[in-house]
Amino acid sequence: QVQLVESGGGLVQPGGSLRLACVASGFTFSRSAMSWYRQAPGKGRDLVAIIDSVDKPNYTNYADSVKGRFTISRDNAKDTVYLQMNNLRLEDTAIYYCNAWESSFGRSYWGQGTQVTVSS
Repeated sequence: QVQLVESGGGLVQPGGSLRLACVASGFTFSRSAMSWYRQAPGKGRDLVAIIDSVDKPNYTNYADSVKGRFTISRDNAKDTVYLQMNNLRLEDTAIYYCNAWESSFGRSYWGQGTQVTVSS
């Protein structure tokens, strides 16, 4: 049974930081590209950051709006992907979702999401 469980969301003031975590199980984590998406109220789900699998361990990419503020990383020994979010802005408020792309089987998996609210 595939599971992606996000944690670390919450309420933070502008300029603050949060670290999201997504613990994976039920598939080959190390061989899966992992990414974070977010969905603000009334908007679509957008890619925030991606980190490739063990095949390309140094590849990361970010949405322009978060470059220089967010960092994605992974710990294959813990089957966990992280999103460090610094200098948070009001517009970062959204539900953040973890996604796994298991290329060997052409399958995509989603977590249930964690709410991030940036407010003064």
